[in-house]
Amino acid sequence: MKTIAELEAKLAEPSADLIHDLKSVDGDILILGVGGKMGPSLAKLAINAIREGGLNKRVIGVSRFSDEGTRRDLEGAGVETISCDLLNDRELQNLPESRNIMYMAGNKFGTTGREHFIWAMNAYLPGRVAEKYRNSRIVVFSSGNVYPLSPVGSGGAHEGIAPAPVGEYAQSCLGRERVFEYFARLHGTPMVMFRLNYAIDMRYGVLLELAKSVWEGRPVDLTMGHANVIWQGDANEMALRCLTKCTNPPSVINVTGPETLSIRFAAGEFARRMGKEVIFHGLESETALLSNASRSHQWFGYPRVSLLKMIEWVSDWVQAGGVIWNKPTHFQEREGKF
Repeated sequence: MKTIAELEAKLAEPSADLIHDLKSVDGDILILGVGGKMGPSLAKLAINAIREGGLNKRVIGVSRFSDEGTRRDLEGAGVETISCDLLNDRELQNLPESRNIMYMAGNKFGTTGREHFIWAMNAYLPGRVAEKYRNSRIVVFSSGNVYPLSPVGSGGAHEGIAPAPVGEYAQSCLGRERVFEYFARLHGTPMVMFRLNYAIDMRYGVLLELAKSVWEGRPVDLTMGHANVIWQGDANEMALRCLTKCTNPPSVINVTGPETLSIRFAAGEFARRMGKEVIFHGLESETALLSNASRSHQWFGYPRVSLLKMIEWVSDWVQAGGVIWNKPTHFQEREGKF
C-alpha cells in the first residue's frame, strides 16, 4: 500500500463472514462518533459489506464533523451523515431511530485539567444515549484500560478479571460501561461491551510510534515493555459482527491480537527492515496493560492480518514518507495520565 486510497480500501474490505452476519441483523446501522480515528473506516466497511451482500440497509454516521473533508469522504462512499453535538440533548433527541447502534463517541487525550469534560463524554452521555436507544442493539466501544496491569507471562486480563482502572480516563471508561449496563438492565436493551486495545493503522498506533522512533534515531522506551495490537480493519469487522452477539445483561468482549507483543522485538524488526540501529531506554517491567482476547477469537476467528504483516506495512509506510496523524496512543503510560 502506497497511498491513502489504497489504505482506506484495504481497511474497508469485508469478509464473507461479516457479510453473512449482517444478513442476519435486521435494520439500519447508526454510528455515533463516526468522525474519530476508527469511525470512517468502520462505516465504509459496513457499506461495502451491505453492497456485496445485496442487503437493504442504510449506514448513518453521526459526528460534529469539525473536518468537513471527513464528511464529504463518507458521503462519497455512500454513508449518510448527520452533524450533531451529542452533548446537546435537543440535537441528540432529534436523531433518527435505528435498530443497530455502534457507540464510538468518547474522549481520551488532554484530560488533565479537563476532567469534567471527559466524565461528561464518557459517563454522562452514555446514559442519555442508552435512554434514547433503549429499543436498539448497542455495541459500546470501550477500552482494555479498564483492567489492572497484568504480569507479562499471564496472557493478559480476560473478561472475568475484575476491572481496576488507573487514572481518570480509564475510570471514566468503566463509568461508560456501568452506565450503559444500568440502562440495559432497566430497559432490557441488548448490548456488547467492546474492550479494545490497540488498533493499528499505518497513520497512527503503537507500531507507527515504534517505527518513527527507530527511523528518526530516537530512543525506544521499554518501561511498558509489552502490548497488544490488532489491525484496525479486523477490529472494525469484529465490532460490526458483535451486533449478532448483543445480550441482556450485556456481554463483555476483549478485542486485540493473539500475541503479547514485545516492544523490544518489534523495534528490532523495524530496525532490521529499515537498516537502522535501535536505541533502547529503560528496562521492561514485569507487568503491562495486556488483554486476553481468546473469547473474541473463539467468536470470530483470529485476525486476518498478522503481526509481522502489520510491521511490514508500517515499516514501508514510514520509509516512504506516508501521511501520519498526530494522535499518539500513550501506550507507555503506566499511571493513567493522558
